[in-house]
Amino acid sequence: MSFLNNIFGNSPSKNNETAITWIPLNSLGQLSEIKIASISNPVIIFKHSTRCSISRMALKQFEKEYNLEPNITCYYLDLLNFRPISDAISTQFNLTHQSPQLLLIKSGVCTFSASHESISVEDLKLKII
Repeated sequence: MSFLNNIFGNSPSKNNETAITWIPLNSLGQLSEIKIASISNPVIIFKHSTRCSISRMALKQFEKEYNLEPNITCYYLDLLNFRPISDAISTQFNLTHQSPQLLLIKSGVCTFSASHESISVEDLKLKII
């Protein structure tokens, strides 16, 4: 059973392999907070489907490579449990829904979006600068 949890687990890694402190994105009100917070510091949203092995692999790879500044706030969205939030993200940031999907929010707008195998810490670094 732990093998299946590793592939299809319900939350980001809980072990010490990642430098990311994920904030669960589980209420629509947080989207306003994200927009406001992104005025002073970049915010990342990782949209993850907990039943998708591709999404799980993208999340694990992102966590493994992550080495960004500590002033970046990272949100994790469980798409299956919070689909209305994903829909609101698509509307508010004028995006097409994808899963997995990594978003960079700066000054209240999405300035970078990547999905599937295009999710890369190195590409994200170039957009944060």
